[in-house]
Amino acid sequence: MKKVQFTETALRDANQSLIATRLPYDKFEPILETMNSAGYYSVECWGGATFDVCLRFLNEDPWERLRRMREKMPDTKLQMLLRGQNILGYKHYPDDIVRRFVRASIKNGIDIIRIFDALNDLDNLKVAIDETLKNGAIASGTISYTTSPVHTLDKYVSMTRELAAMGVSSICIKDMAGILEPTVAYELVSAIKDAVDLPLIIHTHSTTGMAFMTYMKAIEAGVDVIDTAISPMSGGTSQPATETLYYVAKALGCETGLNEDAIFKIADFFKPIRQGYMDDGTLNPISLTTDTRCLTYQIPGGMLSNLLSQLKSLGALDKFEAALLETPKVRKDMGYPPLVTPTSQIVGSQAVQNVLTGERYKNVGAEIKAYCRGEYGKTPAPIDPEVRAKILGELKPVEGRFADTLPSDTFEKAEAKLGPDARCEEDVLSYILFPEVTERFFEKRREKEEKCVKYSITRIEEA
Repeated sequence: MKKVQFTETALRDANQSLIATRLPYDKFEPILETMNSAGYYSVECWGGATFDVCLRFLNEDPWERLRRMREKMPDTKLQMLLRGQNILGYKHYPDDIVRRFVRASIKNGIDIIRIFDALNDLDNLKVAIDETLKNGAIASGTISYTTSPVHTLDKYVSMTRELAAMGVSSICIKDMAGILEPTVAYELVSAIKDAVDLPLIIHTHSTTGMAFMTYMKAIEAGVDVIDTAISPMSGGTSQPATETLYYVAKALGCETGLNEDAIFKIADFFKPIRQGYMDDGTLNPISLTTDTRCLTYQIPGGMLSNLLSQLKSLGALDKFEAALLETPKVRKDMGYPPLVTPTSQIVGSQAVQNVLTGERYKNVGAEIKAYCRGEYGKTPAPIDPEVRAKILGELKPVEGRFADTLPSDTFEKAEAKLGPDARCEEDVLSYILFPEVTERFFEKRREKEEKCVKYSITRIEEA
């Protein structure tokens, strides 16, 4: 019997796509033991934006969150999303920091690291893949799916072969904008399965309304794992529903390994949680709608939200349509990068600047200068030479691999600067990724502990 397994995204990508990752640990802890018994291939629960948001908004230590999930789900593979040389930040980090972070993630409970690069530059994946494999975890080599004149079926198959040569444990097709058409999914899955003998995973979003059809064709072509979200956390900019695709897979004669009772208990648990986020306005109904503009502009749901937010803060919502039209033009100028963090922010912000000033590339930020210098890696196609010259001015392009130019004492300097605030290696790594945010978190942690000590002393004196 044909087998298709499921990765549940409710704790990471669905959480991130629908409610800006604002799901605190305490809210979902009661359902973790049931999730552990559901028969998932994996539960994606860490990485992406969860790390940043834990520190910035939830006042949680992301490492402690991971350890607690590991304790509650001992029998389920825990999965994270890693941005290759960017780790979980928005710039490149030295190789030793990438290695330290990968080791710490595995030590604290991660089994599968899905490793991608926003430019599909394989040089940006090598170190993370190597360290994942050295530490006995599953390295899932990832293709950031997009369409352009330079993103062809042959190119993706070639990339897959290179990832296999690096020793990855599985291949993932990551369709962050929901633009992978069903027939193309069938062709791509078939071609990759023919090219390499590795488990193949497919990830998409319901943004454009194609996700269910895309998954059906992928299952027909022999995909091994699909990413889904339990129904209350599904749809719109999230993934399609776990339960629906469970029935689809069964109807297609596939074994899924899922425990039907467990997945319906999980759905019932998340229903009031979703309603709470709708009531307080965190879950915007727009996030749940089908937006076919992604098919034209290739803008993921989160990027659409960012564009709207940026223009609203500038009092320029009337420029929204112009910014949408400008985005694919900027993308073309930049060598057709897939629009995923951090390239989506770089391209989107520049499109907004272009329409606000009325002159293309009159105002440019530090990130797009870094991109044009080559700090993010090799672009899929060459950057438009005139645009690049205008943006860089006197700045010289990077020669070779940017990570090789970064200092080798980053960890030691951060550790020395933090002093007693750095209680473990994980604290230092948090600081390296998000310095200001982590310092504020440490401050709150100190204040909380001081209050506890004062309370304890008062109780002793009263006694």
